[in-house]
Amino acid sequence: MTTKMSFPQAGFLQHLELLSASVPLDANAQLPPSLAHILLTSDGTGKLTKAAGDLIELLKAHAATLQAAFDTELAADELRRYHKFAKPGQPSPHVVQLRQKQAAARQASSLSKQSLVKAAAAFVRDASIKVPQQVALELYITRWIDANVPKAFVCGG
Repeated sequence: MTTKMSFPQAGFLQHLELLSASVPLDANAQLPPSLAHILLTSDGTGKLTKAAGDLIELLKAHAATLQAAFDTELAADELRRYHKFAKPGQPSPHVVQLRQKQAAARQASSLSKQSLVKAAAAFVRDASIKVPQQVALELYITRWIDANVPKAFVCGG
């Protein structure tokens, strides 16, 4: 699909990638306090923890999941729009192409959900986050991202 969905935490993800790629100067001042204790080592050097790398992968997987859900819905809407006016009988080549596009979008959605759960499990383990027993990991981590990761984050570098 050619349409890109905007990812609310894209600025913070870019900031984390920059921090992990360079020598950390004063990352403490650039990170929100709620995340600083999870993402930075406690020795005061400003080095990122393993959980920070896991959060980068988690945010990438979350972005891919949102994009895949958007693509799936877009393909389904387009297919419904053209299918409404289709004549009975064998489907037109265009409708067949739309069905293939929808199937590819669904497959991408399934793969992105799998990678999200895998990245979430690694992040939760390394960040020592306690997940309630009756809540699905995917749902919990999505809510955690929405509550803890800044949406309007401007890189200071």
